[in-house]
Amino acid sequence: MGIPRNDTDHEFARWVRACAAEITAAPSGSDTAPAAEPGRVDRALLLRLGDVGLLPALFPGTADDGPLREAPATRLCLLREHLARTDTHAETALALQGLGTYPLLQSGTERQRRRWVPEAAAGRAVAAFALTEPDAGSDAAALALRAEPFGDGWRLHGEKTWISNAPDADFYTVFARTTPGTRSRGVTAFCVPGDRPGLSGSPLEMLSPHALGHLVFDGVEVGPQDVVGIPDQGFTVAMRTLDLFRPSVGAFAVGMADAALAAAKEHTDHRSAFGGPLRRLQTVAHTLAEMATRTEAARLLVYAAAREYDSGGPDVTLKAAMAKLFATETAQYVVDAAVQLHGARALHRGHLLEHLYREVRAPRIYEGASEVQRQIIARHM
Repeated sequence: MGIPRNDTDHEFARWVRACAAEITAAPSGSDTAPAAEPGRVDRALLLRLGDVGLLPALFPGTADDGPLREAPATRLCLLREHLARTDTHAETALALQGLGTYPLLQSGTERQRRRWVPEAAAGRAVAAFALTEPDAGSDAAALALRAEPFGDGWRLHGEKTWISNAPDADFYTVFARTTPGTRSRGVTAFCVPGDRPGLSGSPLEMLSPHALGHLVFDGVEVGPQDVVGIPDQGFTVAMRTLDLFRPSVGAFAVGMADAALAAAKEHTDHRSAFGGPLRRLQTVAHTLAEMATRTEAARLLVYAAAREYDSGGPDVTLKAAMAKLFATETAQYVVDAAVQLHGARALHRGHLLEHLYREVRAPRIYEGASEVQRQIIARHM
């Protein structure tokens, strides 16, 4: 199924939903990539995302032999929203490929881009974004992974944690401190292959099974050819990627909220209580109205932020923070309300809402917790 050309956003969204349905119907493993264990990278899924065109749509130029370039933020949001409505597992796999690879696409050398971006777009190479540390989460500028001078390069010493796709990734965008005592001004971004000597890791078990892990850097050697962007300006590399991906986290949240709202409408239409459909009760109808209104408001904020990014507007960081904050908080409310309307059946293992209830919690934390987004908003007001 090829990527549609010269299409409207509506047609593109419809194509994404069709691809998502095709992926959901496909078997979970293949000869080249067997089905993954829970909590580990699903390489078979990544290959399917590449085959149907969803990953190439995230990396324009890999499917049409044109120059490698960013996808418009609006298209990234459409990909994530409409894929999330059908399959959150596939959505997360696609998003993590983008998050780990986009620093190279945006700021890397031509050699780095040509080596890794086509492989990530095909689903053959797994990418990871390694910023968070045990003592540097919300305060990312406090990161302590040391890049000690060695020859014409550096040796990396320290740890990263809560890293998506670790320890299974084929390459990591790693942020390390090259100049001590300078906070964000002394950080450099590196592209580190996953098989580099001295790099090891272990998976972390989470509430909702995701490929997430801890990394240890024991003298991992990196050279000038591994630098992404400019030495000591790696924090800018990280923030440029996050400004693009934060609204798309909101789009992921909107997709989950939409799926929960649809389930709640279906259930309350057909569930009889107190002499008629549950939806006729005023308290239920008003809850559905609130869920729908908040979801639509979140969607509008998400695409306003995406358009701000695509147009190069002055308020990219502000609107990205607003979109991520409001959309993720909204999704939490909508999924919780849908569970309440369903009752105990929604908490039965395997129910859609049981799945969404576990999935919806993490986006309020990663890529900047809600409290961080409020601080960003306040600073830009």
